[in-house]
Amino acid sequence: MAKIAKKIKTIRINADECNGCRACEVICSAFHATPKYSSINPARSRIRILRYPLKDIWVPVFAGEYAPSECMGRDRYVIDGKEYEECAFCRAACPSRSAFREPDSGLPLKCDMCEGEEEPLCVQSCLNQVLIFEEREEEAEEQEEQEELEIGLDSLANKYGLDKLRDTIARMSIKS
Repeated sequence: MAKIAKKIKTIRINADECNGCRACEVICSAFHATPKYSSINPARSRIRILRYPLKDIWVPVFAGEYAPSECMGRDRYVIDGKEYEECAFCRAACPSRSAFREPDSGLPLKCDMCEGEEEPLCVQSCLNQVLIFEEREEEAEEQEEQEELEIGLDSLANKYGLDKLRDTIARMSIKS
């Protein structure tokens, strides 16, 4: 198989600078509205701010991969004198919580780095330099991307059923 250069996009988080303004959530939800920028619904956002204002805790968390079962992690951690729940840092949509689920269909959400944009909009809207966009290249097998897509679709079909997945894809293609 041929090797190709694959761009890896990541967003580094400098949580100590976050003041909880939630501008990243607002712009993300507007970008993912249908049609784009037609509404603001934080439930559509692929980034959430973990918030405990009375404890001065504000931490951005991005939607990650779908997890078909809930994890066993229910520990608490103290970092720089602030207490955090382990589950709050988790990026996965899982059966034990409703975070990072599409509000209409219930399908899991995943950060797409504002596909089609030069830089993710959450990074552009962050006034405190909490979110820092980084891009690098890695060599990868050409077939790898197709396998990931098949694994993801198979997982969604197993979780939600092929009919619901087909209906959602049909609805999404009509909106495009």
